[in-house]
Amino acid sequence: MSGFFTPETFRFLNELAANNRRDWFERNRSRYEDAVRTPALDFIAAMAPRLAAISPHFSAIPRRQGGSLMRVFRDTRFSRDKSPYKTNIGIHFRHEAGRDVHAPGFYVHIAPEEAFLAAGIWHPDAPALARIRTELARYPKRWLAARDDAAFARSFELSGDSLVRVPRGFDATHPMAEDLRRKDFIGICPMLPGSVIEADFADFAAERFADGAPLMRFLCRALGQAY
Repeated sequence: MSGFFTPETFRFLNELAANNRRDWFERNRSRYEDAVRTPALDFIAAMAPRLAAISPHFSAIPRRQGGSLMRVFRDTRFSRDKSPYKTNIGIHFRHEAGRDVHAPGFYVHIAPEEAFLAAGIWHPDAPALARIRTELARYPKRWLAARDDAAFARSFELSGDSLVRVPRGFDATHPMAEDLRRKDFIGICPMLPGSVIEADFADFAAERFADGAPLMRFLCRALGQAY
């Protein structure tokens, strides 16, 4: 059995990076659909039962728009880089209570130069971030149990941005001061890009996401969401 993605997936992404223009993309739209979008939607569909076994509250939606596959179009409104297209595949399995990429979720990133899986919450809004920090400060043992869980640590390393100082309203001498400075609560699992073309990639991703459960449970509890 072959995998979902193929070497042509990476060839297309490399060529798109070298020709990131609307006229080129339109001439090669069928290649995008065959090498990127269709395999991604097939992968998402395959992940649906696997994700349900991890938690019934995270969605795998294989739709061209409004589903788990992130848009290929870049938002260039506030960027100096006006390149119109993303040169990676982004797939976000978000919580049913979330509306966008800033909600808790599982994530797949595929690019020729980098591939990784992620679990957690990236750039949460201010109210969500405050709730997570409050949960962490009040229940440090719960946080440590999630952060230092053997399965989580086997697959993921905490990553993301942090403040220089502990945020206002929290004790600067708190034993978890370093973690209270976090702006992102996300674990990253690096992969070799070539691993995504393997036949067992969906199983591999599901196994890693299952290892991310301790962090996800902590975040969902902090945000008042079911896991």
